[in-house]
Amino acid sequence: MRAFLIKLPWMILLLCGGSFVKAQQNVTLSGSIKDKQTGELLIGVTVRVENHQNLAVAANEYGFYSLTVPAGELTVVVSCTGYTEQKQVLQLNKNLKLDWFLEPGNNIEEVMVTSAQKNKNLTVAEMGTETLDIKSISKLPVLFGEKDVMKTIQLLPGVKSNGEGSSGFSVRGGATDQNLILLDEAPVYNASHLLGFFSTFNSDALKDANIIKGNSPAQYGGRLSSVMDVKMKDGNNQDYNVSGGIGLISSRLSVEGPIQKDKSSFIVSGRRTYADIFLRGSEDFSDSKLYFYDLNAKANYQINENNRIYISGYFGRDVLGFGDTFGTDWGNTTATLRWNSIINSRLFSNTSVIYSDYDYKINFQSSGNDFGLNSKITDWHLKQDFSFYANSKHTVRFGLQSIYHTIDPSQVSGSSVSSFPSQTRRSWENAIYANDDFKINSKLTVNYGLRLSTFTVLGGDTFNIYESGEKTDSIVLADGKFGKTYLNLEPRFTANYRLYDHTSLKIGYARNTQNLHLLSNSGSGNPTDQWIGTSYTVKPEISDLISLGYSRNFGSNNYELNTEVYYKKMQNQIDYKNGAEITFNGSEDIESELLFGDGRAYGLELIFKKKSGKLTGWISYTLSKTERKIDGINDGEWYNARQDKTHDLSVVATYELTPAWTLSGLFVYSTGNAVTYPTGKYEVLGQTVFQYTNRNADRMPSYHRMDLSATYEPNKGKRFQGSWTFGVYNVYGRENAYTINFEDNPDRPGTTRAMQTSLFKWVPNVTYNFKF
Repeated sequence: MRAFLIKLPWMILLLCGGSFVKAQQNVTLSGSIKDKQTGELLIGVTVRVENHQNLAVAANEYGFYSLTVPAGELTVVVSCTGYTEQKQVLQLNKNLKLDWFLEPGNNIEEVMVTSAQKNKNLTVAEMGTETLDIKSISKLPVLFGEKDVMKTIQLLPGVKSNGEGSSGFSVRGGATDQNLILLDEAPVYNASHLLGFFSTFNSDALKDANIIKGNSPAQYGGRLSSVMDVKMKDGNNQDYNVSGGIGLISSRLSVEGPIQKDKSSFIVSGRRTYADIFLRGSEDFSDSKLYFYDLNAKANYQINENNRIYISGYFGRDVLGFGDTFGTDWGNTTATLRWNSIINSRLFSNTSVIYSDYDYKINFQSSGNDFGLNSKITDWHLKQDFSFYANSKHTVRFGLQSIYHTIDPSQVSGSSVSSFPSQTRRSWENAIYANDDFKINSKLTVNYGLRLSTFTVLGGDTFNIYESGEKTDSIVLADGKFGKTYLNLEPRFTANYRLYDHTSLKIGYARNTQNLHLLSNSGSGNPTDQWIGTSYTVKPEISDLISLGYSRNFGSNNYELNTEVYYKKMQNQIDYKNGAEITFNGSEDIESELLFGDGRAYGLELIFKKKSGKLTGWISYTLSKTERKIDGINDGEWYNARQDKTHDLSVVATYELTPAWTLSGLFVYSTGNAVTYPTGKYEVLGQTVFQYTNRNADRMPSYHRMDLSATYEPNKGKRFQGSWTFGVYNVYGRENAYTINFEDNPDRPGTTRAMQTSLFKWVPNVTYNFKF
């Protein structure tokens, strides 16, 4: 492996061809780009040479840029949405390291879904990628007034909510577990609080968030459908700041500042709900618990001008309980230690050691008997990533990733049941990759890469082998032994062809594999859903995605239309067999209840944005279909996947009424999820048993609602800034179905009635935010 990594850069140089001979006549301009007021490294800033369309580069996710240009006098322009553009005339006769410090613009119109440059959608070889402006999403109306990146991405085409209040989502026909969610490079296995009404991401602590819907570069892997990459703030290295907010059921507080001015900084951000305090005022719920808390922390230190280290962490916990009768808690812990190194003017290195842990616990007590259930998944992750800025045409990324997974499946204990301590399962996942962003000419840009991934089952357990749910063999793998290894090649390719100054066409193909799988019995996901790894029976999931896109900008790039069609073929999809008995009995092998087959998803996505002016926002629409075909289900014919929704519409708008008042609103509509309703019933020993036939052949009722909010910011630009946000969730009181259950109708014996449960008819919110 080490020998291969040493050779890999030279292999990439050969792939890039003879352009390096020409590069000897050029010079390289490189450095970092920062916010002048806070010292934060800025992501995606465009650095270009004036009057040279092909001489441009975007700063990477660590704020580093490198641009190879012809020697001589050049005018360099640095621009980023929300910041004042900078120009500088440079006489370049040799390589130059130049850092840029950008001033935030005083009157720059905010955009909720934006990019570093207004025509980025026309110039880069990206498909299905959206970047969220963390500052602007605070003005969107959301449940309980808590600004939330997870709720915002559900307003984008191809991204579908899993239900009322849920932070779970599906992308282009994929299941919830087929989304890779990263926080400072650490995977987050359950990104929700309070059963999905809040997400784990406290927006006060975030710098950047983007989602890639399947066509991800080769440095990403491990999931079939999407990557949501979220990065925390570094902390202000110029001055101390305190910010926060007080809402009806939650509050938050952030503190940031320099440890050593210009060299190091920190940020600590905490959040807690206090619904449990109100519950104590009720006699019926005085001993109940219902709250969550989370903490984000990050620090960094600049060793010298070429080396910087970061350490960041997240800890969050949910607690729900009813006296001594019932209690449950679940949470995530992540930690990332990162070393950024500028090896030379063209080569940038990022080395990361990452820890991620998710666990849940449940306790019941009744009549002196107690019952407990717990589960846990833990990762240790090593990443080495290089960015090589070969010349003005080639930007190459290559590296390796290694993850050691430990999964403790659901384990039962208690006085009223026998203890079933399931064995811990361990596995080792590795990948090497290379990716090249190639600007062929002024019209054509391609991004191509290859990822080689492996997954090895490690010893310490007995692995049963099943065919169609029937056990055929068993393998005992001793602790420390290597078991079955799966190897997969994952090619990626995206091309962007610029037809005219305002129009471009795109095409993409990506293969993705997934070796961790979430077993869920609900559409929206529960904290107690169980993660399992690829084994002798469970094979890696594989998807092949083909996309075609068309982009057109209008009105000096202030209006933007993006359209994509896609087809995704999936292998080794997992579903429960008919009549599966999902119990907490640890002696039962959950793999015996699973069946495997194919999947397909296809659709059309549209988004139209207005990016500047007093009125900004977007309209997005998705027309799609997602199905599964598994022997043993629905007579082996195609059936709707649980997350299938035919239509999905979002309308989002923000209007600057005055310098102090901003109005926002959104409207969402979607077809109901696919579900299975009973088609008949019979009676056994006086109990009604419902009978089911075709899987997911029915639909929940359609979902729609409107939310409105107003934000008042009276003292913009002052040292102390305070603002009020007033909002109403579900303005016209639509009673959307959360669940529908069937039961015998007591008023008409022999008939059945459907009982709908709705969560929120309408919810007002008031939040006070401050910063000083």
